[in-house]
Amino acid sequence: MNRLTTEKRAQIIGCLVEGNSIRATVRMTGAAKNTVVKLLVDLGQACAEYQNEHLVNLNCKRIQVDEIWAYCYAKQKNVPVDKRGVFGYGDIWTWVAIDADTKLVPSYLVGTRDAGAATVFLADLHSRLASGARIQLTSDGHAPYISAVESTFGADVDFAQLVKLYGVDPEGQKRYSPAKCLGTSKTVINGNPDPKKISTSFSERQNLTMRMGMRRFTRLTNGFSKKWENLAASVSLHFMHYNYARIHQTLRVTPAMEAGACDHVWDLVEIAALLD
Repeated sequence: MNRLTTEKRAQIIGCLVEGNSIRATVRMTGAAKNTVVKLLVDLGQACAEYQNEHLVNLNCKRIQVDEIWAYCYAKQKNVPVDKRGVFGYGDIWTWVAIDADTKLVPSYLVGTRDAGAATVFLADLHSRLASGARIQLTSDGHAPYISAVESTFGADVDFAQLVKLYGVDPEGQKRYSPAKCLGTSKTVINGNPDPKKISTSFSERQNLTMRMGMRRFTRLTNGFSKKWENLAASVSLHFMHYNYARIHQTLRVTPAMEAGACDHVWDLVEIAALLD
């Protein structure tokens, strides 16, 4: 069986991490569609394993968390009756944590938007922090965060929620964009968080980065994932590239370098070599 060279893999990876669809990547690289999909799935798993092993003992101080929506197979309203309620069909949520200082994404989870997923996500985040580290954590007003933070961090966290308050759009434009933001409400849930640092700005900006870097998250897209495993692989590859290979404009280094998780900027060939 023919085997892609590392350089060819790097070319395909470069297309995928810049927001191209599978079919666009096929046209640009000349690789077969099934080859691109298999590479994405295999490399996504390798990226997840690498980050799981190396993003540990982190000295984070301020973490912001958020969840971003996507869908698999079909939009929720179009899911066949026999597949309704089955994970992987319809709404899929990706939970993301970002370090406000280093811009590193230490933890993410592709799953549902319930309390169980919130607990798994925050437990993973907690396990990646240095022993004894106390962070300031900010989330939006999503209710499951409260119980999930308590069960994973206990009292060893300064936790607050920030909720945006929206007015009524006088023109009735609600479908494609939210109404005008009138202000925010900050609620301290646990500990003594610094009021000036209660913010979700970086996590919300990370949502845009994901939408720009992954076709599957683009608003009003037809580039959705057919299987949730493909979505999870795409997310793992995206964050591998974001953390290790993409120089952050304000840092002049990659987030992983700023966080002390690596000592150089990775290139696409190095990411591709994770499969060797």
